[in-house]
Amino acid sequence: MSVDQLHVYTIGEAEALFQEFYGLAAKATVLPSERDQNFRMDTTTGESFVLKLYAPETDVCWLDAQDQLLIELANKDSELPLPRMVENNKKTTTFKITDYNGQDRFIRALSWLEGEVWNKAAQNQNLDFKQIGALMGRMDLALKSFMHAGADRTFLWDVAQASAHTAFIDLIEDTVTRDIVASILDKFTKETASALSRLPRQVIHNDANDYNLLVDTQGNINGLIDFGDFIQSHRVCEVAVACAYAMLAQKDPVGRACDVVAGYHKVNPLHEGELAILYDLIRVRLAESSCMAAQQYAANPDNEYLLISQKDVRDLLHKMEQINPKVVHYRLRDVCGFEACAGSRKLEQWLLTNADKIGPICQHDLSPENVLVLDLSPLSVNDEGIPRSAEEATDVIFALMKEAGAAVGVGSYLEDRDVYKGDFFETVDPDEKRTVHLGIDLFLPAYEPLYAPLDGIVRVHNDNTRDYDYGPVVILEHKTDEGQVFYTKYGHLSRTSLELWEDGKTFKKGDVIGYLGPYPENGNWAPHVHFQLLLDLMGMENDVCGVAARSEINVWSSVCPSPNLILGMKTKCQGDVTRSSKSIREERARHLSPNLSLSYAEPLKIVRGEGQYLYTEQGEEYLDMVNNVCHVGHCHPRVVAAATGQMPVLNTNTRYMHDNIVNYARELLATFPDSLEVCFFTNSGSEANDLALRLSQNYTGQRDMLIVDHAYHGNLTSLIDLSPYKFNRKGGKGCPDHVKICPMPDGYRGPVKWDDPDCGEKYADMAIEQLELLQKQGRKPAAFIAESLLGCGGQIVLPDGYLKRVYEAVRRAGGLCIADEVQVGFGRIGSHMWGFELQDVVPDIVTLGKPIGNGHPLGAVITTRAVADAFFNGMEYFNTFGGNPVSCAIGREVLQVIRDERLQHNAEKVGQRILDGLTEMMARYPLIGEVRGRGLFIGVELVSDRKTLEPATAEASKVVNLMKEKNILLSTDGPLDNVVKIKPPVCFTMENADQFLKEFDECMALVSQA
Repeated sequence: MSVDQLHVYTIGEAEALFQEFYGLAAKATVLPSERDQNFRMDTTTGESFVLKLYAPETDVCWLDAQDQLLIELANKDSELPLPRMVENNKKTTTFKITDYNGQDRFIRALSWLEGEVWNKAAQNQNLDFKQIGALMGRMDLALKSFMHAGADRTFLWDVAQASAHTAFIDLIEDTVTRDIVASILDKFTKETASALSRLPRQVIHNDANDYNLLVDTQGNINGLIDFGDFIQSHRVCEVAVACAYAMLAQKDPVGRACDVVAGYHKVNPLHEGELAILYDLIRVRLAESSCMAAQQYAANPDNEYLLISQKDVRDLLHKMEQINPKVVHYRLRDVCGFEACAGSRKLEQWLLTNADKIGPICQHDLSPENVLVLDLSPLSVNDEGIPRSAEEATDVIFALMKEAGAAVGVGSYLEDRDVYKGDFFETVDPDEKRTVHLGIDLFLPAYEPLYAPLDGIVRVHNDNTRDYDYGPVVILEHKTDEGQVFYTKYGHLSRTSLELWEDGKTFKKGDVIGYLGPYPENGNWAPHVHFQLLLDLMGMENDVCGVAARSEINVWSSVCPSPNLILGMKTKCQGDVTRSSKSIREERARHLSPNLSLSYAEPLKIVRGEGQYLYTEQGEEYLDMVNNVCHVGHCHPRVVAAATGQMPVLNTNTRYMHDNIVNYARELLATFPDSLEVCFFTNSGSEANDLALRLSQNYTGQRDMLIVDHAYHGNLTSLIDLSPYKFNRKGGKGCPDHVKICPMPDGYRGPVKWDDPDCGEKYADMAIEQLELLQKQGRKPAAFIAESLLGCGGQIVLPDGYLKRVYEAVRRAGGLCIADEVQVGFGRIGSHMWGFELQDVVPDIVTLGKPIGNGHPLGAVITTRAVADAFFNGMEYFNTFGGNPVSCAIGREVLQVIRDERLQHNAEKVGQRILDGLTEMMARYPLIGEVRGRGLFIGVELVSDRKTLEPATAEASKVVNLMKEKNILLSTDGPLDNVVKIKPPVCFTMENADQFLKEFDECMALVSQA
């Protein structure tokens, strides 16, 4: 029967069918479809489905395969955002009906997935392409063992069957595109297909295009539809298809492909063999698309849309002709965690091991006294900002060398320069040029000889005559003892060097291989040699890049390791490439543990700090109200001077006598009660708390500990055991047997309220109950440890009398009392230097960290002579870095800055202004449940209901992110993550406080109205 005779179901007929076979009354809406008929069915109960009526020629085996595939996915990974099969009243999922023209038709219903198609969502949202790869990777994992005869079929949209498309190449009207497609398919047939045949096979979805992916309002994929192209093929073809669509109409198409591949590899690791041909397969998929469109247009020449819809494919194919495929291959390897250029680290190690076999490349000594490392970018313009000519630049460079008494000027490896001009420094991304130097430049007089550092043969030689190119250039090929091939490149030589070179000519170590070229024959540069080490000429031969784009630095630094491995200069001659925020996040994900979190929905890249301010790379200023580590202000000049003054002189361990450690200990102890007279220095607050634990257990001979609920005392294993904030939350293993948890003395959420005159004593009695439980078990406490004000507990000031009563009970039971001052010490609370002083107690042990070094890794334990003497039991306590001269110089200066700048008083005065302003806001914003704190240690607890104290966690997060948009940095804390915490550097000013209160008021108004 012809297409004209095929019955087309109306909306009413579709509704009747759905009612008859699925027992649901629903309103039908026609959905677009190429061959079949699809309807959206919205039921009266609010559910939605897709009703599919297949064309008569639809293969039964293929339909059954699709049914079984969806069932397999639902069983193997029920969280995948995929349509689910709906069972009909015949207890089947797909069944046959006869239409009004007597044609057999198959019918099926699927669950409806809400969302906007990726193509449309991408126009308004910055979507994360990694999630495409992650979704397809999860799905392929679920289908890994799935098999069905219906999936093993001939299908033109299968990348593995691309050779069949050669029959349609001549139908492509655009000649440039036609030639590109012909070349792609020819390579596939001759090379790629063979490599593909050896790679893993399985059933794949095969059509992750931007109209089959659904996205929610937050930009997250919440659906993948249309399984009509599924096929038994090669796993890597799934990735190739997803990448091909992801790259369309993108400014950085390779970057998008890398995103997809990184997402896939993270959940379903790819093999190196798959990555080796992936880029070829992406191009094959695009070539298939061009052939299919040409075929369809030839059959339907009136349908101009077929050509219009191919514009993005055509543009991408043309752009990919300008992209080096080896660079793409290495980028894909890099994002998957493989060595970008295999063998790079091996070569580096060989060169380091065989340093004595390497000769010099010039006649000058490259010792630090004889070289001058140049910053070349500023030298490209004069003081008026006018570009310098090569002659002028030469004069300046050699004048600087003469002034420094240096025979050799050095241009650094990986230096990011703005001196490069010419079209050949441009990339396919209009916003990026090649600017990162991949060699080392040695500035020497023209015609000075250059020597082969190792035995080698001439691989490439040429005179690159374009302006700002290399001029005469030669590349030598070398081999390691194990036969690994590598290359050295020498650019900007003289034309007299050309007669020394011929293909395959052998040079022995020490042979003259050329001479430095003068301006202008060296490419229009000041006289120098560009010396570069390479593992791969990237198919570019004499044009192989000597300068790279920042976005490709991982690749090129792997292909081109530091030339100083050969030169052996003891001078620093390597620059640092500034990475984009996106690149930093990718590198963090690749090389750092995911436990290492970032702040804010859109994390900041901070490059500089000063006082109470932090600055982005664009110079945007943020008021820091959460960094209690840089206590006296970021990069305080006196603290910096203390560090830089001591570092060049001595930094060693405490086995040698030095003034700094005793001077610092004396001044630090002077801030404590007399009984606390002994210091131990550590590297962090965590180390300090661990040592305090050892001291108490050693002194008492006991192991059991009393702690406060929701406390956090550090990241060591011993301290996670004392930190309910960790062990009772996600990933924790619960309370250890040797630990008793005392209720948190929270007069806002706890059973006893602040207005109870006996609040402190009642909470203390609850703690004593835990002590008594321990004693009933025949056990004694080693110690009670508590923060002097509770940080992770929600910025809580302990009720009056709490510590005194608990300390007395613990000491009666034979235990010690430890005050954790890591968060709150050094005058932050304003009225006192140390938080425990608010409670009129003297601990047996005090631990210090965070603010003690203003960002330098330093910690301390302060204790009594009796506890310290008991620890002196024959086992030495030695800390390699704790108490070193540099750390002590820094710690001592922090202490003196607090004194000299009256920062403790400042904390009290400014903190009170903030507390008063926040308390006044409570009358206007019911979301503010409580304001609490002392000095510059403040918490604002947000609740959605002041009676039930329902936490307003989402609102707290929203306030913090809104404040970030106003360039003020805060964070949340507390057991329910609903406390906005305020702990700025103690140099915070009244003006800062007023600015904060104004902006916080506005943010609270916005959140309260939402």
